[in-house]
Amino acid sequence: MPSETRAVPPVPVEERLFSLVLALLATESGLTKNEILSTVQGYRQRFEVHGDNASLERQFERDKDDIRELGVPLETLEAPGDPGNNQSLRYRIPRAAYELPADISFSPEEITLLNLAAMAWREGSLSRESRRALLKLRSIGADTTEPVLGYAPRIRTRDAAFGPLSDALARGLTATFLYLKPGSAAARLRTVQPLALVQHQGRWHLKAFDQGVGEPRTFLLSRISGAVKLGRQPLELAPGDYAAEALAELDALWEANVAEIEVVPGTDAAVRLSRRRGAKLSADDVISLHFTDAALLADELSGFGPEVLVRSPDHLVEAVKARLRLAVDVNSEGTGGDSDGR
Repeated sequence: MPSETRAVPPVPVEERLFSLVLALLATESGLTKNEILSTVQGYRQRFEVHGDNASLERQFERDKDDIRELGVPLETLEAPGDPGNNQSLRYRIPRAAYELPADISFSPEEITLLNLAAMAWREGSLSRESRRALLKLRSIGADTTEPVLGYAPRIRTRDAAFGPLSDALARGLTATFLYLKPGSAAARLRTVQPLALVQHQGRWHLKAFDQGVGEPRTFLLSRISGAVKLGRQPLELAPGDYAAEALAELDALWEANVAEIEVVPGTDAAVRLSRRRGAKLSADDVISLHFTDAALLADELSGFGPEVLVRSPDHLVEAVKARLRLAVDVNSEGTGGDSDGR
């Protein structure tokens, strides 16, 4: 009897990003794009040795942006004898960026707890697929070392709404949920026909036809509150590449919105923000930063405190000031002083 061909199950995005970070941490000299796509879990399943891997390369480009967005210091190295050739570029994550400062020490009790945590991490972090990928990297000559299992890449897990919305999309059902728009006092009930789920700049978005307004809308999954309820009768979906449309719209929004942010040199904010996709650092320590959502960026910038000063646009300046004033009010029970936005 002829053997049956089994479909390869899709690799969850978190596992793919983790595997990418793990592989790039495990090599000092870095890996080429071809080595990554042919060996790393989540890519190699779709890699064709002599085929067209254009869609896989685009996936890798988005994944690079996502892990940089999460603060992972991904470096790009040019081959000494082949400058300017993108195919010979090598990618790596320097271990030194994850090492603790020399002046940090732990008590015996803290070391015991850290050892216990490392044991638990060691059991669950390096899967059979990850070990297989490391062996394959060694077989092609990559100078990999056993990764330090204490590294725990901060890969954002999927939002709670992802599962039911993915189910609704696969079955052609409507979805109803509460959605809180920035600036709104309360969440509003939305009933939509899902068209696509896409990840952009490390966050999941739903492209859907909003039945309440009669037009397509894009929703940020992290703003969906409560349970997602699915309809019962399947709806016919008009043909179209809705995922590509959603990503193109988000890219256009990201390209159009630029913030000017003054940073204190050497701080966490300076390091993280300057490594974002498209970020430009000027001589006077001002970073030009693209963004898609002012409310999300304001939340993040306010968390840096005095390390940043937002110069523009005005609505982002006001949003950061409002968050800092709220923090002062909460911490001083309404008797705190004014904040200047820095």
